Amino acid sequence: MLSRVAERLYWSARYLERVENTARLVSVYDELLFDLPKSIEVSWYNLIEILSGEETFEQRYKVKDERNVVKFLLADDTNSSSMLSSLKMVRENIRTTRDAVPKETWELINELDLYAQQNIKQGINRSERHLFLNTIIEGCQKIIGLFAGAMSRDSGWHFLIMGRYLERADMGTRILDAAVSLMLKSELEARIQLGQVTWSKVLKSQSAYLDYRRTVRTSINGAKATTFLMNDPCFPRSLKYCLGQIGEAATKLPRAGLITAQVDKLLEFDYPIHSSEDLDEDFHNHLNDIQIAIIEINHQITENWFHFRQGDAA
Repeated sequence: MLSRVAERLYWSARYLERVENTARLVSVYDELLFDLPKSIEVSWYNLIEILSGEETFEQRYKVKDERNVVKFLLADDTNSSSMLSSLKMVRENIRTTRDAVPKETWELINELDLYAQQNIKQGINRSERHLFLNTIIEGCQKIIGLFAGAMSRDSGWHFLIMGRYLERADMGTRILDAAVSLMLKSELEARIQLGQVTWSKVLKSQSAYLDYRRTVRTSINGAKATTFLMNDPCFPRSLKYCLGQIGEAATKLPRAGLITAQVDKLLEFDYPIHSSEDLDEDFHNHLNDIQIAIIEINHQITENWFHFRQGDAA
């Protein structure tokens, strides 16, 4: 496979996952603020901090309110990670690799992109936001399902898998980090009430609520929810599962030694979480270290397979 085709497949998967994750994040945050008691104040600007977009946001907006945050995350073309910007990049990458993916992919991504552009005001305005975001999520899952059901498990598939699960692992750790930071910033007497709502929403943001109930079989708290989302070997959005998929896909490709070694190093380290008190500043630093390691894995994938002379194979 040509390295430029491999790179575009990898990034089409990353951007498609980013579109879905952004829609999930805004949707579940909307629900979180609706369910919290009025005495507990949580800012929409936390979403900008989750995604490390403070500098770009503050160049564009003076007011850190709901409308500006949602507009920045969903529609702002100066934000390269906004939902519309990411959709545009998925479409462009698919356009230039149409021979490597199922032929229906081009039609589906065009439909999703057109729907998002024509209905973006529904996402920015609160009244129809839930329906709009659900439609975006379903559109992403339709394309992912097409890949799963109609794509050969060749090199192109393995690059898609690495892109999808690297992006998913990154967003998953960011959501956990945001929940931990929210709990640490809150007053001690409000933490119990805040925790009951927050950790339930964190699980729902990853479609993990029912799987958690079936697997853990206890009430939801920070320590158990975090352990599930970090270490469950079977749930497809847990960090452990995502890293496992990245490592497995890499082994099917040439020159994968450095990538698999980095993945194995992350999988070997088991951070001890015995109670919610363990979700402290040290755990926040641990999540930050994981995010740095994910960035390094992306860099290594790029160096290993994409930085070739024109016409070289990945």
